[in-house]
Amino acid sequence: MKIKCLIIDDEPLAINVIKNYIEQIEDLELINTFSNSIEGLNFLKNNTIDVIFLDINMPVLDGINFIKSLENPPLLIITSAYDQFAIETYELDVLDYLVKPIEFPRLMKAVNKINKRLNNTSKLPAENSKENAFIFVKIDKKKMKKIFLNEILVIESLKDYLKISTTSGKFIIHSTLSDFTSLLPERDFIRIHRSYTIAIDKIDAVEGNSIEIEGLRYVIGRSYIDEVKQKILNSSI
Repeated sequence: MKIKCLIIDDEPLAINVIKNYIEQIEDLELINTFSNSIEGLNFLKNNTIDVIFLDINMPVLDGINFIKSLENPPLLIITSAYDQFAIETYELDVLDYLVKPIEFPRLMKAVNKINKRLNNTSKLPAENSKENAFIFVKIDKKKMKKIFLNEILVIESLKDYLKISTTSGKFIIHSTLSDFTSLLPERDFIRIHRSYTIAIDKIDAVEGNSIEIEGLRYVIGRSYIDEVKQKILNSSI
């Protein structure tokens, strides 16, 4: 099922930028756009939306007061030319804050947060939600690749890049290990070294200070070893 999106922004150019980005992501569906928050508020009375891309500086009703007026708000992504509202909006449980001009990779990071939040709050049984959970990664200038979390084996840091090894292939993306790991469910993944994050359920064996996954060994860093072994033990039946 696609994620239903709404854009509320009084700048036509900003609406077009986000609209074009959404159209490139197959799991997102843009339901409507509004140039003022009053129209958006009226629309929400009779329609269900998963996420709103919301500007702050708008006439009549600004973005912050718009959020405060919602009884059961959907996920909220702020899209603003100014960063001074970030603290105030995070106190309103905003999922992410994008500063204009918004680049596609930055919006994709927000989309992955959306996927993570929706997967974590899914009403499906835990095993089903994990099986269907996914994340989008940019593997070249034009292509976004959907990777299912239950296929990930190891994420390896290559300085400014990552190599993601999965059961269906390997992919190189531009990201840091810390940023990428933060998008993954903590119950299913753990960082074992400054260069590696691994999927706990893909571990075949633990011996000394190393972990074996599909015949390959990965060293556990000294500063990680206690936490890693404790989490592995806690994950066992």
